[in-house]
Amino acid sequence: MPLPNKAYKEGCWIVFLCSVWYTSSSGQNVINKQLLGYFPYPVTISMVHMLAVALFLIPVLRIRKVEKLKIHDKRRFLILVLPLAFGKFFASISSHLSIASVSVSFAHTVKAMMPIFTVILSRFIVNERPSNKVYMALATIIVGVLIATVTELTFNYVGGAFALIATITFALQNVYTKKAIGDLYIHHLRLLLIIGQLASLMLFPIWVYVDLTRILNNKELIEKLNWPRTLLLLFTSGFLNFLQNIFAFSVLSLTSPLSYSIANASKRIVIITSSLLFLKNPVTPMNVFGMGTAILGVLAYNKAKYDDRCSKQTLPVYTSDADLVHMKSYRMRDEHVSNGHPNYNV
Repeated sequence: MPLPNKAYKEGCWIVFLCSVWYTSSSGQNVINKQLLGYFPYPVTISMVHMLAVALFLIPVLRIRKVEKLKIHDKRRFLILVLPLAFGKFFASISSHLSIASVSVSFAHTVKAMMPIFTVILSRFIVNERPSNKVYMALATIIVGVLIATVTELTFNYVGGAFALIATITFALQNVYTKKAIGDLYIHHLRLLLIIGQLASLMLFPIWVYVDLTRILNNKELIEKLNWPRTLLLLFTSGFLNFLQNIFAFSVLSLTSPLSYSIANASKRIVIITSSLLFLKNPVTPMNVFGMGTAILGVLAYNKAKYDDRCSKQTLPVYTSDADLVHMKSYRMRDEHVSNGHPNYNV
């Protein structure tokens, strides 16, 4: 029986959004790895990414006529938003430091461990107890990452440590957002803009001290570097990062929690595959097996968490990029339960 016309069009639209999301994310990672190969300034790349969100979102909000922000308690608002802004740029820097030292495929395999830290942090922060199915999925992830680590030909402790730090930061953002988002009655794109702007302000002095001074003092770099190509790659990386955020939010708003979690895990598969094809970093069959096992563990974790939440009639925990977790909540904020409290089913 053919799908209704509306459902068919929506399905095609979601496929298109996912395609652009995967392409922009994969392209960004490949470009960043190429940049860091001859332009070893990861903080500069992170600075460009923060500015891209802070600047490119302004016309988008105007075109979509997003409501202006009304802050009733500025102090409380900053207490909630500042940690998210700090986590955004800190996780970005950690990610770029990791792919500067190890392969993109390995860095994203390590990021597959995010559910492990999400469960640990959720246990202590929001007192959430996982089921046995969740523990089994986490064990699968651990086994996969261990296999990938032992067989990783480009492994070094610095790159592995920064990949782990980035993963923990994303997980902490995930849990903190789940705990804090209920108080922020704000359009998701407006919130993303504010976080991007605050992250840019926080990162700017660090960028000046860490990267800009080194670049200005490196006369050989200034004279020999192909600046037009480098600036073009930096701009492209920033723009792709911006597109990745926008299209990921769009997919998030159109799909179920389980569908989005699967789409996000699929994105990581595409990133790993594209990095192997375009960057041609050396891998072994066991290395690929470990990566695949970790990704399957993530899929099993998402399904287990979704089943747990359905049985408890509460929200599913997202294990996607931390920048995306808090954006979903806004969609259902106008719906209220009979006792007057907001209903955040997403």
